[in-house]
Amino acid sequence: MTQDVKEIFGESGGPGGMGASPPAPAALAAKVRTLAPSMTRSMQRVAEAVAGDPAGCAALTVTGLAELTGTSEATVVRTARLLGYPGYRDLRLALAGLAAQQQSGRAPAITTDIAVDDPIADVVAKLAYDEQQTLADTAAGLDTTQLGAAVAALAGARRTDVYGIGASGLVAQDLTQKLLRIGLIAHAHSDPHLAVTNAVQLRSGDVAIAITHSGSTGDVIEPLRVAFERGATTVAITGRPDSPVTQYADHVLTTSTSRESELRPAAMSSRTSQLLVVDCLFVGVAQRTYESAAPALAASYEALAHRHRSTPRH
Repeated sequence: MTQDVKEIFGESGGPGGMGASPPAPAALAAKVRTLAPSMTRSMQRVAEAVAGDPAGCAALTVTGLAELTGTSEATVVRTARLLGYPGYRDLRLALAGLAAQQQSGRAPAITTDIAVDDPIADVVAKLAYDEQQTLADTAAGLDTTQLGAAVAALAGARRTDVYGIGASGLVAQDLTQKLLRIGLIAHAHSDPHLAVTNAVQLRSGDVAIAITHSGSTGDVIEPLRVAFERGATTVAITGRPDSPVTQYADHVLTTSTSRESELRPAAMSSRTSQLLVVDCLFVGVAQRTYESAAPALAASYEALAHRHRSTPRH
């Protein structure tokens, strides 16, 4: 598939495009949090309004919501489509469903900003809540069709290269270690030069995975582009489904993050959601390759077992 064809596909049938299934009501708030940073300010006002008051907005016509948010009807419709709904009517149905869920007894959201003088017990509670919310949002917004396709590609790959920088590089290492333990050939690359020189060797039947929360990290995009041009199956794990990295991705797996704060940078919450996606990929691959994966896991466990036994004292 050429880059031009892929860009056209992304506009109509790719992840987040009109061909994808509309997100479930429970995933709406997660979708808003994920996409809001890349929206225009007017679209952000619409998105924040529907996420903040789903019941109130569900009762409004497209004209009413446009007036409430100080935008236009066209902006409301564009926002609905960016969030994954074919039109405003579909968004209103999702809002009504979300409002019903909230009224059924779900706990209200709490503010989890960490202050410099917070007691350590409060820090633990706030971080735990944020990470739980991040995992729930990621699970709700994860496209299982894209995930299944990525799993199938990994399970049959001749070799897999994974690219990540910084905190995303740690996630890349985690995935490759898991794949190695079930007998697959996998390499993690955090050095951009080595990543590109290895990507040149990829071909059809190989898999390249780019992990980048922003979706705009050049040192990750470049090797994925090279792998894509060499014919490898490419996967992007990113918090921005409309970011540059997705131009070169056959499959896009979207992660979610909580709000950034001074003491909780994006790298912390993005790592949590990336690890969930990586675990989903690994378990899916292990299921598909169980006959070879199970003995490989047992062998690796046995090889390391003596290192976990306590040494008797003399």
